[in-house]
Amino acid sequence: MPKATTESSGAHPGGTWRLVNGPRPALSERVGRLVGLRVLRFPGSRGVLVVAGTMDRLHELLPQPRALTPTSRARIVVAYWRRPRKAWSGRIGPVDYLIRQRVALPRLGRGTATVRLRLSEPLPLREVLRGAVHALAPTLPLPAPVSANLTSQGGTTAYLPTQLGAAVVTDALPLSTDIRAHDIVLRHPGVTAADGPVDERPYAVAVPTGRHGAQTPGGESVVLVDARRINPRGRRGGSYRPEAGTVRLDLEPTGRPARRPRAESDRRPLGGPGLDATTLATLRQVSLVECPPLTDERPFDTAALLVQLAMTGAVLRVPALPPRVAELLAPELRAVLATAPPVDDPLALEARSVRQRRAAMRGHAAGFALPRVAADALPELNRPPSVSAILATRRPEMLAGAVRAMIDQTYPELEIILCLHGIDLPTEVATMLTGSGRPYEIVRVAGTTGFGAALGEATRRARGSLVTKFDDDDSYGTEHVWDLVLARHYSGATLVGKGTEFVFLETLGVTVRRPSGVPESNGEMVAGGTMLLAKGDLEAVGGWRPVPRSVDYGVIERLRRDGAVIYRTHPLGYIYHRRESGHTWDPGQQYFLDTAFARWPGIPTEAFANPVAEGTGPVPEPLGAPLEVAGPGQLGG
Repeated sequence: MPKATTESSGAHPGGTWRLVNGPRPALSERVGRLVGLRVLRFPGSRGVLVVAGTMDRLHELLPQPRALTPTSRARIVVAYWRRPRKAWSGRIGPVDYLIRQRVALPRLGRGTATVRLRLSEPLPLREVLRGAVHALAPTLPLPAPVSANLTSQGGTTAYLPTQLGAAVVTDALPLSTDIRAHDIVLRHPGVTAADGPVDERPYAVAVPTGRHGAQTPGGESVVLVDARRINPRGRRGGSYRPEAGTVRLDLEPTGRPARRPRAESDRRPLGGPGLDATTLATLRQVSLVECPPLTDERPFDTAALLVQLAMTGAVLRVPALPPRVAELLAPELRAVLATAPPVDDPLALEARSVRQRRAAMRGHAAGFALPRVAADALPELNRPPSVSAILATRRPEMLAGAVRAMIDQTYPELEIILCLHGIDLPTEVATMLTGSGRPYEIVRVAGTTGFGAALGEATRRARGSLVTKFDDDDSYGTEHVWDLVLARHYSGATLVGKGTEFVFLETLGVTVRRPSGVPESNGEMVAGGTMLLAKGDLEAVGGWRPVPRSVDYGVIERLRRDGAVIYRTHPLGYIYHRRESGHTWDPGQQYFLDTAFARWPGIPTEAFANPVAEGTGPVPEPLGAPLEVAGPGQLGG
């Protein structure tokens, strides 16, 4: 057998950074660091062996230049892999020229996973990896009635999504006589094109791009991040408690001499690949990242690093934002970082983390921000997925509060579906809906109709790409729907929701917080009043069961049996109410008191994680609003 050679991603000139005082890594991360990420090619053949310590490390390979290596035989090994759910089947995604495949998963649900593929014709390793990842992790993109094909010309970017419709070409753009070959072209430095008239171009819009950003047609720089790779996934609730660790960002911009000897393995290049698997594993366990006084040196690369750190949910404490760095951040994120973190209150610190990650994702996740860059040429893309919020009720006394919670959501593309289950529409609620400015639909069903059938009739009338369910007797933060859409984006799961951690006991007038599953992870159950999934996915498993009770459990059971992945995001923004009677499942309020680890009189404001109170802090801008970005300049990296 020929001797294998190991590829290297190469060094990156410029400043460096690292995290100092990180906690002891978990077992999975210790295995991941030991194995690392290796790509071995065998001279004289098209065979490639990829060995990754964890899935985070495998995802690191997708945007790297070595992922463009042509291959017709690939073996992908993940040393420490964990099954996304019990019934995970490990199905390969679509790969051209595939003639043989094999997936081997560990017997106990965690351990070494291997995927082998053989093709009749060589393809870039990136395309082969994309199919292999389907067998190892959930990969569903956000549904959309219209979206653009992306082509990165001249190299790869750290933010290019791995979904179908995103390709990399290293030379001239392929043309097509049948249909426009490309929609958005990301052009790397050094790539030139002899553009003809608009109607003769092979694309709709071309934008200059760098490793971590792009430029608008006006030459303004925008930081972009792949939220499918950099996100709060795996972040535990305990990371906000006083005993959670704090790390320090040690940043050395260009031109500043090193203050101490440094090993190449300890520091990362500023403007390089960005957060790696080791850094992500560290950030999942800590509460705060202490940032040093920042300078205006390399502003784009500094801003890109701050955005990536913010997306993980680890709270950033930034002493001051230099103007050239600040103007590269989305206004909402800039406002969040300008306030000091509430380090003495775990719940307030957690709410700060949620606000920070929301702001970073809404402003910089490529799935939301890249369409804004191309909005002049493709304005129809500059809208998030439409969501239909469904409320079915037979209690008119609960309607006003529940409908108000739906109207007050900050999500811009929200439709309200109100199902009146044997009751009339109160005049007060009709007035609220008419003046809400939101599209709405009133569905009337007989009181004798089963609750599952009533929800089915409401879903039939829904026009949103995604549907979510509201309950009439629970409380919701104004950012609740945004939380679910963002979680659906970065998790790739079929169903997302929240846990019932915050419970308001109405007879006692207290809120308790209790364990309810593991947040920011795959699981088997979410609260029924928080479920969000694509309407097509719901209907594909048969929709709601026509049962009188446990309707939520019935549809979740159908999804699980169909192999769906369920993801539980953070619990803030949803308060489950317990009344003296009237619940299908009623263990008694003492059960909630006995299992609680915190309690508050009334409902604590920070449990909603709403934007900072009106007039004192940032309020999210509509997604279609013009970007506030820096003037013409370098993209960095």
